[in-house]
Amino acid sequence: MAALGGRGRAAAALLRRGPPPPGLGAGPRRYRYKEKWAATAPRIPPTRLALHHFDVNYSLQLKDLWPSVRAGLLCEQKYGALLNNFSPVDHVTQELELLNATDFVSEAPKKAQQSQRTAAVEEAGRGESRSQEGSGEGRTAMQAETMTQAETSAPLCASITSNIKCYTFPRGDITRFRPARPDALGLLDYYLMDAASLLPVLALNVQPDDLVLDLCAAPGGKTLALLQTGVCGHLAANDVSISRTKRLHQILHSYVPKEIREIVSVTSCDGRDWGQLEGGTFHKVLVDVPCTTDRHSVMEEENNIFHKRRTKERQMLPMLQLQLLMAGILATKLGGEVVYSTCSLSPLQNEYVIERAVEIAETQFNISIHVEDLSHFRTLFQDTFSFFSDCRLGELVLPHLTANFGPTYFCKLRRM
Repeated sequence: MAALGGRGRAAAALLRRGPPPPGLGAGPRRYRYKEKWAATAPRIPPTRLALHHFDVNYSLQLKDLWPSVRAGLLCEQKYGALLNNFSPVDHVTQELELLNATDFVSEAPKKAQQSQRTAAVEEAGRGESRSQEGSGEGRTAMQAETMTQAETSAPLCASITSNIKCYTFPRGDITRFRPARPDALGLLDYYLMDAASLLPVLALNVQPDDLVLDLCAAPGGKTLALLQTGVCGHLAANDVSISRTKRLHQILHSYVPKEIREIVSVTSCDGRDWGQLEGGTFHKVLVDVPCTTDRHSVMEEENNIFHKRRTKERQMLPMLQLQLLMAGILATKLGGEVVYSTCSLSPLQNEYVIERAVEIAETQFNISIHVEDLSHFRTLFQDTFSFFSDCRLGELVLPHLTANFGPTYFCKLRRM
């Protein structure tokens, strides 16, 4: 009891002393530690944000195809080896062919023509069975007509530049290419890139002495491919980023001899202003715009546009893409051609940008634009790439585990 009485007297003495001094309350309040809690709270990595965004949006767009495309995006990408025509390539082609790699650019028309002939023979056979009562001469004439129509039906080879050579491994073959090697003059023998990235260059179909603009050129793979055609009269390679332009210079010096580099002018201008700088100048314009770079966004933390601090930048991408495409259209001569491309699956960055640009060109600049049909690319390259069959404008290459290229979207416009 005495002990209890002592405790009571001690408590009474504390009460008589009054309230405790400021800062010495019964316990810390939550708000005093808010800054610390915010600093230590777990952050969602941008790769997870990107994948969640794609799950929500692309599952609606691609439907049953999305699980397969998703798996492709999250697996190792396949590459193609763009041969450097400015370096001796005979020994390189022999080496690659021994590894079972093939030049998909030159092989595609051969396979397409063979497929056409097979289809023509089958059609002729069906026609013969339907008209057995006709004369022999009539059947022979029908077969000849069917074969002729098959051989001339689609412009399968019209937009393919044979000078470009790019080797890929067959579907399902995940063999990796060795690193590029320098020749006696120090030029590297090939450039490793996503083979689907060549399709916009092939669609541009550069002709001898064309004046060509690569509006968003860095890091330089498509610029190098344009030079491999060997027919550019002049190539203007532009990129707004000075650091990326330095990378472009490195690519040119590593692959292109000095006398060829003289037809290339490298600039670091804002591409949106190009129509005002050199309007109506070029025969061919490539507009490979900045985009969400879907594969990079789900695989790499560094320089990821889904980082929270870049939310506004990502939301403004379609507007930037539209402005760049309009600049490309305005930079093109009458009758000239523009190829627009992204490495995104998003229709907001692909078809919708095309539709809006066509509308603005007509209503604000009185420029008529024709969207070219590129469906023959699907016929030509179906053995190498997986195409999305429901693309409203242009063509879209989908990642796939057996052919893990892309995503690559490309659409060709002609200024009328």
